[in-house]
Amino acid sequence: MLKIIRKADIILFIVFLVFGLAMLFLTLRASSSPGREVVISVDGQEYGRYPLDKDQVIEIDNGQRHNLVTIKDKGVTMTSSTCHNQICVNEGTITAPGQLIVCLPNYVIIEIEGGEDADDAVDAVVQ
Repeated sequence: MLKIIRKADIILFIVFLVFGLAMLFLTLRASSSPGREVVISVDGQEYGRYPLDKDQVIEIDNGQRHNLVTIKDKGVTMTSSTCHNQICVNEGTITAPGQLIVCLPNYVIIEIEGGEDADDAVDAVVQ
């Protein structure tokens, strides 16, 4: 049996082609995003953004609460804190996008964002 290409088939093909090109453009644009950065939030407000590839020490003074954050060797550590439990200090160094250090008593959240391999990171391993 002979199939005939209709107008609707051509329109559907063009729609899929345009959609595919748009997705390709967005993917290429997202992959050229800048490198990873450290985002520090204090009391729900963004305190600052810092490049992960530049070694530095950030002091956070929030009234009676003080935190010291160290960015070194493409990792972030909460060096010191005035909180009682010191869980944030004992958390260690974070290096991958999506990882967090949280100091609940001092209302400080440190997160790594960005990077080309942010979506490629292993979320969990199940055996």
